[in-house]
Amino acid sequence: MPITLYSVSDGPPSLAVRQALEYLGLEHKLVNVDFGIGEHMTEEFAQKNPQKEIPVLDDNGFLLGESNAILQYLAERYGKDDTIYPKDPMARAVVNHRLCFNLSTYYRYISEYTLAPMFFDYQRTPLGLKKTHIALDNFNTYLKLLGKKYAAGETVTIADFQLVTATMCLEAINFDISPWPLVKNWYDTYKLEHPTLWKIVEEGMKELEAFEKNPPDLSHMDHPIHPVRK
Repeated sequence: MPITLYSVSDGPPSLAVRQALEYLGLEHKLVNVDFGIGEHMTEEFAQKNPQKEIPVLDDNGFLLGESNAILQYLAERYGKDDTIYPKDPMARAVVNHRLCFNLSTYYRYISEYTLAPMFFDYQRTPLGLKKTHIALDNFNTYLKLLGKKYAAGETVTIADFQLVTATMCLEAINFDISPWPLVKNWYDTYKLEHPTLWKIVEEGMKELEAFEKNPPDLSHMDHPIHPVRK
């Protein structure tokens, strides 16, 4: 049975996992979860992921949520070598750090500033902008200290899949990242050297660009956390 990924076409965590599936050359089936109608909030979906979050991987009955865990699992089980998820303890620690940094700070702050106001009743504020700057400052510094081509080494890793999808949220709202030259160079290098992977991300980004211009109507959604625009 092929791998099934329950995903959202413009969701950064979903796009990160899709890049891994493409990179590893894994046959898979994409099942689009309709975020707009709240399909992920149903009890049926909760049987796949009690958190009611996307993406969810189904590998022949093995269900797994959390995009970081999915990326680690795919690389461990299906990687032809350890390039995208090194086995060396120090190299792996750097990859794991970048995944944690993306989750705790980078994607968190960027998504709060870019995506939350796009879909829910939030405003872009000076504080949100400051936090986005902090995330970019931190990533730029990590790239400087490491001194490598990619986020965790000289070759692309699963950490880049996550960080690229977070960064594209900024591009989707036409946010200028040139004041962070190492981030910009890393981002441009990824696009240039991995066009097939970038195409996956770019398709999602174009959807977000459209939503930035015309925010979706989610007034029908009863979300347990986020305030919905009425």
